[in-house]
Amino acid sequence: MIRFAKTDDIDILVQNDTNIDRQEMLNLIALNRVYIMEADGKFIGWLRYNLFWDNTPFMNMIHLNDENRGKGYGRSFVEFWEDEMRKLGYRTVMTSTASDEFAQHFYIKLGYSTIGGFLPIGKPFEVILSKKL
Repeated sequence: MIRFAKTDDIDILVQNDTNIDRQEMLNLIALNRVYIMEADGKFIGWLRYNLFWDNTPFMNMIHLNDENRGKGYGRSFVEFWEDEMRKLGYRTVMTSTASDEFAQHFYIKLGYSTIGGFLPIGKPFEVILSKKL
């Protein structure tokens, strides 16, 4: 099951997502930009996005608990998000991943194309991907 995150979910989200502070997570929850995935009533992951250039949905984070990877949940999560973005009238979505992570291959399988990247100081090259909906 995939649902919008609620403020009641804040503790589990900030406990697991250390890339964002509590207040910003609450802001995104209020904007319905955070989704929770559950299986058998258990929290198994989350997805959050924002708008790149204030007009293009950009998936900032998708995460599944280790024991739930490789079961098709990630694909379902991304496809759900893409459907939601279509409903909101968007025609393109974006995301990024570090070049040393397997995720780039996952996104390419889902129809994303590499459109560029950048080199954050002290980190691996970040690959930017885009998909027409």
